[in-house]
Amino acid sequence: MSIEIKEIRYASSEYQLEVNLRYEILRKPLGLKFTQEELKAEKDDIHLGAFRGKLLFGCLLLRKHDNTTVKMRQVAVQAHTQGTGIGRLLVEASETKAKELGYSVIELNARETAVPFYQKVGYETIGDTVGVAGLPHKIMRKKI
Repeated sequence: MSIEIKEIRYASSEYQLEVNLRYEILRKPLGLKFTQEELKAEKDDIHLGAFRGKLLFGCLLLRKHDNTTVKMRQVAVQAHTQGTGIGRLLVEASETKAKELGYSVIELNARETAVPFYQKVGYETIGDTVGVAGLPHKIMRKKI
């Protein structure tokens, strides 16, 4: 069975799978939890998931920044499937979705360990290193 990228409806059972995956991969290792305010703020975001059947292997969010730019956030891929192309599929799908919605630029804050991945898929580092959740991140951008 192949991976299918699909949109996840906010507050659905698939959304709960997404929140759980993001917690396990991005938050738990840092000792962080989601607040209700953070989750409520995701209501208008675009949520994409990489599914094989009903199993979620990866996800990301797109959030409007301005009329031309969307921010890619909370990219997470299950640890045992990292390096298998799921992240690339999610990024490609997010770029397609952003174009469909009229955006021309995607920006993101990449953990330093993820910078090489984003460079491979065409993102460029802009500006200085910033601290996010206690970790150094690079601001990256791609015109789509």
